Formats: sequence, structure tokens, C-alpha cells
Amino acid sequence: MTTVFKSRSKGYLTVTIEPLPPIVVGETVTLKCNFKTDGRLREIVWYRVTDGGTIKQKIFTYDAMFNTNYSHMEDYRRREDLVYQSTVRLPEVRISDNGPYECHVGIYDRATREKVVLASGDIFLTVMSPPSNISVVAENTPAPFSRYQAQNITLLCTAKGGKPAPSVYFKRDGELIEVISYTQPFSGEQVGGRSAGVRGARPLNVRDLDDTKLHRSPLLDPEARSLRLYPDISEHVHTQGQQASEPSPATEVIPETVVSREFPRWVHSMDPLYYFSHTSFPQSDGSVVVQARLTWTLNPQLDNDALFSCEVKHPALSMPMQTEVTLAAPKGPKLSMFPSRAKVGDTVRITVKGFQNEVFPEPLFTWTRVGGHLLDGSIEREGRELILERVPATLNGSMYRCTAQNPLGSTDTHTRLIVFENPSMMKTTQNQNNGACRKDVIGLTWMALILTVTVELT
Repeated sequence: MTTVFKSRSKGYLTVTIEPLPPIVVGETVTLKCNFKTDGRLREIVWYRVTDGGTIKQKIFTYDAMFNTNYSHMEDYRRREDLVYQSTVRLPEVRISDNGPYECHVGIYDRATREKVVLASGDIFLTVMSPPSNISVVAENTPAPFSRYQAQNITLLCTAKGGKPAPSVYFKRDGELIEVISYTQPFSGEQVGGRSAGVRGARPLNVRDLDDTKLHRSPLLDPEARSLRLYPDISEHVHTQGQQASEPSPATEVIPETVVSREFPRWVHSMDPLYYFSHTSFPQSDGSVVVQARLTWTLNPQLDNDALFSCEVKHPALSMPMQTEVTLAAPKGPKLSMFPSRAKVGDTVRITVKGFQNEVFPEPLFTWTRVGGHLLDGSIEREGRELILERVPATLNGSMYRCTAQNPLGSTDTHTRLIVFENPSMMKTTQNQNNGACRKDVIGLTWMALILTVTVELT
């Protein structure tokens, strides 16, 4: 914007400010206020305009009378430098520097030499900020696996700290996903029903559909389950003999960890439809948080090990930011037990320490006791850790099952609890028994004395 002041008696004054392209956070910007006049310069003042133009805050002044310049900001916030009279430099621009600025130039009135004639120019400084971080999570997790009913899955990509709002899109295995945009929430039946559309139909090959070659665990077979979980008598006797000869570990890893990879029969023989939505949330500092959702009907046969990436484009970035996740069913949870040698009366913690592979989405963990209820009487319990408080000797040899599952599949891992005798508890029991015996002897002695005295008196 240019302001021109002309008067035959007072002279003329023009003020212009050079326009600037958007500035990226952290860069240095120079604000140039150009003016022309035939009068004598009095001062140049820079203002920061806030609250929609209602407040003008002085940031720098050049006093031509004394040839001095000074900042109006507090010392700890001073960042302005006067380069040459009317030129101000702002190093390390912040988002808060975004907004309009004005340059006011004053000259002396040639007629009176006391009055000051003013003219001004303004500029809007646009400050851009790239997203500070992006992340991808699966909504509504942890969630169970179902081999009988189709399920939807939603990936949520969040980009924080961008100004202006960035553009977000998804890729699968490096290829841009063709999506159907929506703005209103829709039911799972809508997505599930339309996912069997005709667009991009791709029949599954024989390898995709043939699940007979997949490993079928005996633990999933009702006829073989009792044979796996309840060994015969001879094996049990051998185990007891081994415990008598040498200390046995508190946990016993069961061979052939169960990995439920039997895919359901409801899988569709064509590519799904991907539904896309995004929302923006303005922040107090001027940045924007963008959340993008990708929803489709899950096909465990095709989506297992599929690589999904979320990419973010922003004018402040030379290349897109990217974060990626690989969908995977859980395989072989690694369990640990503390203490390693559990004794009667101890509190035992059985914890999931990890997996043989990276698992996404987050698994749901369910604990059960084979052939009975848990110690607290419940049938099952959820969480990464199972706590057994003050274990009794009757739990020795009991088997616990940890089921880890996500929408892509499930896996069962078993561990056996071996409970050792507690010497301290045995001593306490013996002392209590000895005390009871002494009390009985003393009682009998007093009974004998009383009878003796009674006989003598009679």
C-alpha cells in the first residue's frame, strides 16, 4: 500500500513497502519502507497491527532529529534491527510474527517547522510453518479378530503444527490410493456393503484362496486340544521326576506356538473401496492440526503385510513428509514370569514382552486358565499382564493361555506355572503347630492337678 501526501505549502511525501512472499518459520525477513519527500525527515515508526487493526504496537523507531533508533519491545523479546533508517530485519521468524505491519513516516511542515506531516504504508507478513510431526494409528483398537464376520478398519493420520493446513493423502505399497471422499459419518454397514462394488475387481489367485496348506494348529482342533493341553500320565510322571532331581524353571514354553492364520471364508474376491475424510482444527498459535481417515473393509488374506503410508504436502516443505505402517497379524507373543521361581504365597506376574514380528494394529490380549477359572474366579481377563496374587500350592502345574488378536488374526501362547514350596511359610506353620501342642500339654497338666486336689479333699 502506498500513501501520498502533496501540498504546495507543505511539500510532498510518498511511502511504499515492498511486498514479500510467504516466509518459513526460522528464516530472516527484511521489511523495507521506501519514502520520497522534499521536506525534512522527522521520524520513522514501525507498527505491528493486531486484533483486526484495533491495536497498533510500536516495534521500532528512528528519530532523525537525534539520529538514534530504539526498540519498543522488552529487552528479552528484542529481535528487531534497524538496517538503514526505515529498513527493519526480523531474524528467526515465528508463527506469532504473522500479520500486518505499518510504516509511518513523518516530515516537518515547511510552513511552521513545528508541525509534523505523516504518511504510511502497510504490508501483510505471511509466515508458514511445516508440520512438526505426523503419525498413523488405527482407530477403535485394540479390537478382536473375527473369522465369521467382515470388519472395517480405519487408519487415522494426524499432522500437527502446519500453517497453512497441509494436504494429506494415503498410499498402499507405494501407490496412491483412489478414494471416495465423504464429509458425514457413515455406518459400518454402508462401507461394508459398498466395499463389494465392481470398481477395480481383482479375482484372488489360487494361492490366495487355498488355506489348506496353512499350518493348522492342534489347539484349534477340538479333538486334538485335549491331547495337547492334557498330556498323558507317563509324561506327567516323567515331569515330576525331573522336578525332584533338579530345579525346574517357573515357566514352561509349550512347543508349536499357536498362530491362527486360518483366514475366514467371507473374504471378497475384489478390491475394496477406500473412503477418505479429513478435518482441520485451528490452534491458538495459528497452526492447524489435520486429521485424515482412510476406511475400508478388511481382507486379512490380502491386507496382511500390506504397507500403508500417509504423506503430507506443504508449501514450506521441499518434499512430502511420510510415515508408514505395515498391517500384520500377531505371531508368537513372548511371555515372561516374575518371580522366575514362584513360591507359595508369592504374587506372580505374567507379562507380554513382545512378538516375533511387528504387530499393527495394536493387539487385544486375553488371559484364560486352561481347564478352570482364574485365581480371582473370573473366566478371562484383558491386558498385557496377568497378576496372580498369593498363589496357592494348588496352582502348581496349571496352564495359562494368552490370546493376542487384532482384526487380521490371532495367536495363542501357553505357559505353565510351577509353584515351589515356601520354607518361611512352612516354619510358620510348624511353629503354630508346636505352640498348639504345648498349650494342650499345659492344659492336661492343670487338669491332672485339679483332679488330684479334689481326690485328696474328698
